[in-house]
Amino acid sequence: MAELLVDGNALRRSEETQFRMEGWIACAPCEDLLGIHIQKAAAGQAVLTMPFTVKLAQGGGFMHGGALTTLGDTAVAMAIKSLLPPDTIFATTELHLDFVAPVKEGTVTAEAVVTGPVQRIFQGAATLFDDDGRVVARLKTQFKVARGQGFDD
Repeated sequence: MAELLVDGNALRRSEETQFRMEGWIACAPCEDLLGIHIQKAAAGQAVLTMPFTVKLAQGGGFMHGGALTTLGDTAVAMAIKSLLPPDTIFATTELHLDFVAPVKEGTVTAEAVVTGPVQRIFQGAATLFDDDGRVVARLKTQFKVARGQGFDD
């Protein structure tokens, strides 16, 4: 878990250290808020889980699509971190998610795999499953490493 050094409801101030993470492959405050857990992150693959708590429900009672998107995107990011040196700066530049089935309860698992980098770009994919092993969403992403970090520009 991330250690908050200020009130979690404080406005983000980029010039201040307001939180500290346990390590390079660890959840940030947003992922902690959603209850995301890293089960595995190694060799360009990651498995993350997130319990469906009431706070993650949309108006119809199913899991909110934004929570599922965050889980999938974070799973790909952890797979990328497993390939990069600590403190490498990178970000999602493209994201496409297909919702396949609603999540009614339980825990969602995201299994991610990445390829790359080609120059500064990683391609990622994640499949999200419910407790019954049913696919609930498929995510495809592109991440880019910031310039000046030893990758071809």
